[in-house]
Amino acid sequence: MKLLVTGGAGFIGSNFIRHLLHAHPDDRVVNLDKLTYAGNPANLADVEGDPRYSFVHGDICDAKCVRDAARNVDAVVNFAACTHVDRSLVEPDEFLRTDVSGVFTLAGGRARPQDPAPAARQHDEVYGSIAHGSSTEQDPLHPSNPYSASKAGGDLLALSYWHTHGVPVVITRSSNNFGPYQYPEKVVPLFVTNALDHAPLPLYGDGRNVRDWLYVLDNCAAIDLVLRRGRDGEIYNIGGGHEVENIVLTREILRLTARPDTLIRPVADRPGHDRRYSVDSTKIRQLGWAPRHPFASALETTVRWYQEHETWWRPLKSGEFRAWYERQYGNR
Repeated sequence: MKLLVTGGAGFIGSNFIRHLLHAHPDDRVVNLDKLTYAGNPANLADVEGDPRYSFVHGDICDAKCVRDAARNVDAVVNFAACTHVDRSLVEPDEFLRTDVSGVFTLAGGRARPQDPAPAARQHDEVYGSIAHGSSTEQDPLHPSNPYSASKAGGDLLALSYWHTHGVPVVITRSSNNFGPYQYPEKVVPLFVTNALDHAPLPLYGDGRNVRDWLYVLDNCAAIDLVLRRGRDGEIYNIGGGHEVENIVLTREILRLTARPDTLIRPVADRPGHDRRYSVDSTKIRQLGWAPRHPFASALETTVRWYQEHETWWRPLKSGEFRAWYERQYGNR
């Protein structure tokens, strides 16, 4: 296959491209990325010389750019998105532009697509908080912040193109991802790198919020499977099956970095902070997928990766990041 991967210089996108090139030696990949603050060419430095890989610097909201990049591809896999909940609370317009208008452009825009390419999209948090049980693909969406609302809007828009124009869309919704190459505003890389610097770990509220953690390489394998074997117009949940309270995760990171619990700094909770996420992965498991990386060993591998790749993350925690961090946590 020849694939267009949008947002391929980001966290999940870069891991997905690396997965494709390893798992499918005959595949070719075009990476279209705008290179915003979280899009980092260094994430794919190890594949830059691979003749099966090419990079296009562009925006998924630019229709001509998308048409040119998608020429003769068999499928489009979209990871281009604004993804950080905290940023969406103060910059919602950019989330709507990328997460909704960008999907509109990828799906074909105003004109009915003549030769649509199959597309898999990757989302999370659109179901909202759930106190008990797990969300299935048929459950209603209850986004509680601008980020999850923009994601839900992109989902519904993509599916509308399947129903009205026959664009072969497949949706994946994963639980919280972690692993190498994740921009350090997210909780795992933020807490790991702060701990390595003996800096405080800003923990929201009482720390009892629950997330189901999924190692990024397991998510990549699941998305790849859905792309090749999923049914058009269907939605597939991808859950790691390991729910952890934030305070437990924080203490485990401190243990793995040999740092004291006194580094934990409780901060005021953010607005609309969902208490618990959980997705039912029965449907994708019926395709033959299951997570291969146990949470404990995957977290240890992730911590070790950040310990060994200081030259990757340290430049990211200056400049724009430092200014954002001070705005986000300085007065809390």
